Amino acid sequence: MNGFLAVLRRDLLVAWRGRGDLLVALAFFVIVASLFPFGVGAEPNQLRAIGPGVVWVAALLASLLALPRLFAQDHESGVLEQMLLSPEPAVSWVLAKITAHWLATGLPLVLVAPVLGLMYDLEGGAIGVLCLALLLGTPLLSLLGAIGAALTLGLRGAGSLLALLVLPLCVPVLVFGAGAVDAWLGGIGLRAHLLLLGGGSLAALALAPWACAAALKLAVE
Repeated sequence: MNGFLAVLRRDLLVAWRGRGDLLVALAFFVIVASLFPFGVGAEPNQLRAIGPGVVWVAALLASLLALPRLFAQDHESGVLEQMLLSPEPAVSWVLAKITAHWLATGLPLVLVAPVLGLMYDLEGGAIGVLCLALLLGTPLLSLLGAIGAALTLGLRGAGSLLALLVLPLCVPVLVFGAGAVDAWLGGIGLRAHLLLLGGGSLAALALAPWACAAALKLAVE
């Protein structure tokens, strides 16, 4: 646990020192979500229909911006190799790095989402469901993205390969995340969508750190 907290604290400190990159990702999220009303028009019913999907797609693209740096900086400096050789279980500090990534990139997206919900004329209940779905689903985006970042570490054109690997895996997350808001707006049960998002995050939490640790060992070797 001490190793987990030490790596978590270190990565959050590094993220704070490089907060300009985090602000760029957050601004990208807001700008992408704000462009759609200019393209499709300002008709309220249409905006309410596309709003949840647009916010989710923007969140996915914004989270991808920071993924290439998740392990790359430590790999280039040699820190990653030292961490793999340390007695601390690799799964522990890998999970700490993924947690720090979500706290620095995923959580701010959840906090900004209500403003975008108002832009798309969503009512208060729908905005609450949108934020809850993002809170359950964005950790899954970070966990899946971490696997892609580990698999493409050190490869030429890693950013493009990372997007190709991660985007197809994230389609179910977008479907259930946006579907939860649509279910609320349609007056039908949204419990299944939220349970699938939460269950997916828990399953990824159990499996993704192990997959990342194995991929990182192969990258260093």
